[in-house]
This record gives sequence, C-alpha cells and structure tokens, in this order.
Amino acid sequence: MSVNLPAAASFMATHARLLDRRRFELLGDNTNAAAVLAAVDGYRNPDGGYGWGLEPDLRAPESQPGGALHAFEVFEEIAPDTTSHAANLCDWLASVSTPDGGLPFALPVADPAGCAPFWVQADPAAATLQSTAFTAGVALRVARHDRAVREHPWLAAATRYCFHAIRELSAPPHAIALSFAVQFVDAAHEFHEEAAALLDHLAAFVPADGLAPVDGGAEGETLRALDFAPLPDRPARALFAGDVIDAELRRLASAQQDDGGWRVDFASFSPAAALEWRGYATVRAVSILRRHGLA
Repeated sequence: MSVNLPAAASFMATHARLLDRRRFELLGDNTNAAAVLAAVDGYRNPDGGYGWGLEPDLRAPESQPGGALHAFEVFEEIAPDTTSHAANLCDWLASVSTPDGGLPFALPVADPAGCAPFWVQADPAAATLQSTAFTAGVALRVARHDRAVREHPWLAAATRYCFHAIRELSAPPHAIALSFAVQFVDAAHEFHEEAAALLDHLAAFVPADGLAPVDGGAEGETLRALDFAPLPDRPARALFAGDVIDAELRRLASAQQDDGGWRVDFASFSPAAALEWRGYATVRAVSILRRHGLA
C-alpha cells in the first residue's frame, strides 16, 4: 500500500481550486490556518453563510446549507485555531432553520446554471435529516475546539432535531442520509450520552460490508465503510470489522490515478465541478490515509 504524495501535490497544483490546494498544504504543514481561512473567505456572503460553488455542484452565489458543511470542514481542519466566522455561520444557520431546528436541503436558487437538479428542486420550507445531519455533524467536530460553536443555540436545536429524526427511523433511509446520520451521531458522542444508543439504532441499517448503493445516483455509485466511519479510534468504527476497514484503506490507496489525484464515483454537473470534486477527493483521500499512518 503506497501513496505518491509528490504526484498528488502536482495534481493539486495543476487542477485543484485554491481552497483545496491550501487544504492540501495544511495536511503537510506547508501552510497555516490564516491562508486556508483566506481561501474559504472567497465563498462567504455578507449574511454569514457560504455559497458561490463552495459545494461544487451548487454554483449559485446564495448562502446554502451545503456551503455551510464545507465551511465547517475548513474550521475543523484549522484546529486548534478558531475563527469568529464559525459562530457567525451558526447565526446564519439559525436564521434559515425551521421551527423544529431542522435545515432544508437547499434554499431558493435564482440562477440554476451549473447546479445539480436535486439542489435546485429542493423544498426550502421542509427540513431534512440529511441536510441537518451533514451540517450539525461537522459543526460538532468544530465544537471540540471552538467554544462559541459548542455553546451556540443553533447547534443545540439542530442536534435535538437530528436525535428525534434518527429515533423515528424504522427503515433504512437513503444511503447518503444514513452516512451523514452515522457521522453526526459519532461526532455527538463527546457531548451527549444518548449518542451511543442512537449509533446502535443506526447500526441495524448499515451493511456489514459497508457497501450501500446510492438510489438514484450514477451507475455504480456506492457508499463504502470509510464514508460512514473515515476516522480511526471513533465510535462509528464499531460498525465494521477490522478486515473491512483494512480492505477499504487498501482500495483507497490504490485508487490514486496516474495523474496523482483521486476521482469520485458520482455525477458532476459542470466541467468546473468535475475538477473541483477531484481536488476535494484528493484532499479527503490523503487526509484519511495520513490519519491511518499510510501517507
């Protein structure tokens, strides 16, 4: 199992957007938090939210829950550094949440150019477990080192919403929603005693081999064990046997392409998004492998 990091760096320099180049540099301690924050600031709106294609298949400028997810990812990666923009983002999320604390999958888009239909056609008045879990889950990871996020009322309300929605599940949700629910409960483990029982509840819906086909996705699109439990020494790892994780790590390492980057198996909705997802996927792959001592 080997990873060609110089080739990955060359791929990033050739093809990736500036934000992911900075994130990649941060993985190797070749830049600092300020540089990464400067890059993500380009996607920030005056309302405190994030848009402008920070979610690559949602090119519209308006602030969106999908943009919040990716901004929080950056705020997690800069730990132990913090930014006041994280709490400001929580303020914006509170302003667009439904009364029960949930988040809509997406907010209205004025210009759908380059946007995936599922973002454009979302009901902006209906909260979903998927959008609330993908945003609150990574926010909980930020909360480990950022007190302002940890104590923000939006995060408390979103967490209550997710806990209730997960308890009510009596059948497997869509594979992507399931993966975000698992990651949310995993992130909630440090803060909420009920997270352990909720992980046990979700375990009944997670295939033992980690392979969860994505209904309505691209041909062959499948979530895998590392999509549910990407990090070592976390509660979600109990969902999978060690040999399943070992096989997935080998598969991830071997998926590096001849040009040095990684690919995604889902559809992209613009040429720009296709390259941006590859840069994002390359940062993700190297991050996971590095956390396992393999890169």
